[in-house]
Amino acid sequence: MRDTCAICRYHVRVGRRAFGNLRKLPSGRWQASYWHEGRRHVAPETFGTKTDAQAWLSTQQADIVRGSWTERPTAKITFADYSASWLARQAHLRPRTEELYSFLLRRHVLPTFGPLYVSAVTTKDVVDWHRKLVATVPGTAPKCFRLLRQVLGAAVDEGFLAKSPAVIKGASQEARRDEAIPTADDLRRLAEAVDPRYRAMVWLAGACGLRFGELAALRRDRVDLGHREVRVTETVTELAGGEPFVGPPKTEAGRRTVAIPSAIAPLIEEHLANIGPEGDALVFPAPEGGHLRRQNFRKRVWQPALKMTGLSFRFHDLRHAAMTIAAASGATVADLMARAGHASPRAALIYQHASRQRDHLIADAMNELICAPSNTGDPVPS
Repeated sequence: MRDTCAICRYHVRVGRRAFGNLRKLPSGRWQASYWHEGRRHVAPETFGTKTDAQAWLSTQQADIVRGSWTERPTAKITFADYSASWLARQAHLRPRTEELYSFLLRRHVLPTFGPLYVSAVTTKDVVDWHRKLVATVPGTAPKCFRLLRQVLGAAVDEGFLAKSPAVIKGASQEARRDEAIPTADDLRRLAEAVDPRYRAMVWLAGACGLRFGELAALRRDRVDLGHREVRVTETVTELAGGEPFVGPPKTEAGRRTVAIPSAIAPLIEEHLANIGPEGDALVFPAPEGGHLRRQNFRKRVWQPALKMTGLSFRFHDLRHAAMTIAAASGATVADLMARAGHASPRAALIYQHASRQRDHLIADAMNELICAPSNTGDPVPS
């Protein structure tokens, strides 16, 4: 006799006693699991039909009744071993992302979950771990939770878990930094204060929204002054050892063509003339040649400019300025996504929100003018 539950779970019953459950996966295959000796055991593989999954459960129950049941070896895989195997299979990861995942696992995840069997990780374990993480490294906690959720989600798909215990609502969301956004005047001051070799770089970040890695990888033949456009096709990131890794942007949306405001086109033209006619030359090379390194740029170029102007922005804040100015000019979410290279509207909506706040300030200022007394002494309107 079978009882059918919501979300496609089925309990296999013998008489009045339930033994095990079945779950239909998004792939259409069936997963079988059962509780024994205080914890859940999941079939080492999924099944093509519900009948096959039920047959496996019947075999497990018969072994328990006969006293011949033994725990399957795959149920004893530790989280440390499984996560290492999972990471090794993520061939799509960029080298910098792989390094980040390795660091987060080693530093924040494995000390708690490493010795545990994957099948033994509970929601309480995850909640306790997350609470401590938020108390010690709140900025890193969302990244760690997202990584843990990925690993445990894969364990569910592969049959080591019946369901993921990483189910803390909101734990994956990072708190948005309450940050000041450079104004157009701030951009002008920074461009004047920075080393002249990087003045055009400040404007391409502050007016076109290019990221540091995109600017460090930018080559001369990607800048089309005739059409006032710059093509973003590559980005450079630094690996843990300091060596640069050049590759395409993370998403297809990152590959884009961005229009250059006519006001800064002469500055870009002058800069290109100074670096020479070579088509594949880096537009903003390091003083010693090769790709700019973020830390060297921050120390030798950016921080002196901040000290001279008295401002306290990150270089990445110039990108925020570009997107906020674009939003204030009337750009739609789709426009902002295309210009910034965003694959989803979430970040673009942030810039529109900032623009909306500014618009309310403008409206308030207009209100004071509208309601100011007229030459006759009467307020307009009443």
